[in-house]
Amino acid sequence: MNTKGKVVTTKELETIILKVRKEGKKIVTTNGAFDILHVGHKIALEESKTLGDILIVGINSDSSIRKYKTDLRPILPESERAELVAAFACVDYVTIFEEPDPIHLMELIKPDVYTKGGDYDHEKILEVGWVRDNAREVIIIPYVDGKSTTKIIENILKIYGKENS
Repeated sequence: MNTKGKVVTTKELETIILKVRKEGKKIVTTNGAFDILHVGHKIALEESKTLGDILIVGINSDSSIRKYKTDLRPILPESERAELVAAFACVDYVTIFEEPDPIHLMELIKPDVYTKGGDYDHEKILEVGWVRDNAREVIIIPYVDGKSTTKIIENILKIYGKENS
């Protein structure tokens, strides 16, 4: 399957989920902005895949990122972020969602396992309540210290800010 074939609409995802469920496969889901990919993302995605058969990644749309982060983000547009995440061998499908939180996406997928990176507090993840209420498992993947999009942006500003002084 080529990378583009892994990026699907939520409508296409409905069909995929029905097929995967009939095959008895365990679905793992995670989500995020994935604005500037880094090794923390790589590790979290690979760890997530080990928890099931199919890994579905939800990517926040550009407009949803502006709602919950800042109007200066995202750095990369949603279509590019989706393709980059789909390029990981461990990722089976990627879809873009419009809402600031992934609850609607979780209702569609009904994952067996839901993962988030360790930079999130288990109880502060908006969707944990939905996942827990629907008898699903939530796994926090350990945070890779110092590896974040924010740190990368800060480093770029530090380096290029000096050149412009």
